[in-house]
Amino acid sequence: MSATAEVREACRRLAAGARQVRIVPEALDRVSGGPVPVLDPTDHFVEGSPAEVAAYVLALDAVNFGSGWFAELPGLGYEAVARALAERWRAGEAWDAAALRTVDAPTVGALLGQPPEHELIGLFAAALRELGTWLGDRTALDVVRAAEPSADRLVAALAALPMWADRGFLKRAQIAASDLVLAGVARFDDAHALTAFADNVLPQVLRAAGVLEVVDPALAARIDAGELLPHGGAEAELRACAVQAVELIAPRVGLTPRELDNILWTRGQGLAVPPPHRTRTTYY
Repeated sequence: MSATAEVREACRRLAAGARQVRIVPEALDRVSGGPVPVLDPTDHFVEGSPAEVAAYVLALDAVNFGSGWFAELPGLGYEAVARALAERWRAGEAWDAAALRTVDAPTVGALLGQPPEHELIGLFAAALRELGTWLGDRTALDVVRAAEPSADRLVAALAALPMWADRGFLKRAQIAASDLVLAGVARFDDAHALTAFADNVLPQVLRAAGVLEVVDPALAARIDAGELLPHGGAEAELRACAVQAVELIAPRVGLTPRELDNILWTRGQGLAVPPPHRTRTTYY
């Protein structure tokens, strides 16, 4: 079974057996499609050579996590990280594999304007070093070309990295494949088979639309109060139900799950009620 098929089946099973969260079938038609978002050319480095852009995308998705910590670091979020890395690449200071292996917390803190001693900054540095070690003597574009024409092959390769090994979801590994396509540096014949990218924004947006219902009042109260949820358990139910809901909605609106995910994530920016759940993990 392919990596993406395993994710699809794992989420289907978990959603079917979920006890604290449920999909509301009669609400599925409340979600509409729309134009598929693209990588913002200001916040993202997409204007360079294929090799430069591929290196940027893998570096960005290596640190595409942290939502459980962002409330403690004013001004930090996905867009801020993407923009800071883009500015570094535009300044001619891109990290190759060897440079990635030397990245430390003070370097990341200076890049993002954040205290280097914070746990998340240390994790970002560790994630970049992990990527550099995994690349070895290869460039990011070498990895892309070796995987083509299969997004699934790239997903499976990235899932071997401990900080990417989000079993049952593979959020960051899948979104890296998608981002490489959006950036115009990868051609994957099976990109349509990618699932939704299960983070905390997708359940938030679907909950706001009435598609997801948190049936456990205590869990709903914890989410709404911004309390941290441990990885697994209720947190996994939220993500699995979100992925499965997108699987059900996408064909109704004529989109792939990957495309619908991008639309819903964009809609979630600035959405305050209900709040997203918070979990501290390197997976999203």
